Amino acid sequence: MNFDFLKNIDLLLIQAPVILLSLTVHEYFHGWTANKLGDPTAKMRGRLTLNPIAHLDILGTILMFVVGFGWAKPVPIDPRNFKDPKKDTILVAIAGPLSNLAMALAAGLALRYMIPKMVSGEISSDGVYGVIAIILILTLFYGIALAVFNMIPIPPLDGSRVLYGLLPNRYAYAYSRFEPYGVFFLFALFIFGGGVFKYLLLPVSYISALLSGYNSGTLWGIISALLK
Repeated sequence: MNFDFLKNIDLLLIQAPVILLSLTVHEYFHGWTANKLGDPTAKMRGRLTLNPIAHLDILGTILMFVVGFGWAKPVPIDPRNFKDPKKDTILVAIAGPLSNLAMALAAGLALRYMIPKMVSGEISSDGVYGVIAIILILTLFYGIALAVFNMIPIPPLDGSRVLYGLLPNRYAYAYSRFEPYGVFFLFALFIFGGGVFKYLLLPVSYISALLSGYNSGTLWGIISALLK
């Protein structure tokens, strides 16, 4: 998923709304789940919305374009409002990745139907159908990438909240003190440990093939062919 997006303005114009929608849906369902479980913090702070401006984190969004992995601004929650703070914190944390996987599943099922018809000529690959195919492929990729990446247990990613909810109280408190520094650790990891993120491409590629029936190389080849 690593490519120089600025070299292809057509891809960028399609890619941008897919990324914004994926990030927005991810954060919206964090807030929606928290609200359903009794914590209105996200709603009161204007985060229970599908307006992408309310959710975007500049660094996380840029990295989504550059390397295919990133994050949005974490939705604020107050676990004291939950009936079961630890369990409900985990449920809120996994709601975002699950929403992205749901989007990826829908896109994958649509591609199973659409690609064979495009290959056989039943559906034209020109014009609007070609754009729809690219949107579906990108939704598949970014949905899976967001779900996989955000489950890494480093703040502010969702995996850190899952780990916090699973740890005994004493260790959870110690772990929470690391949160203000997590974004700096992630940034350093992107700069100095970029090879680590290549391993994240493996589950993205595998799940993409599982959902759509086509491996990631084939899907990127379809995008390249449609953009010619």
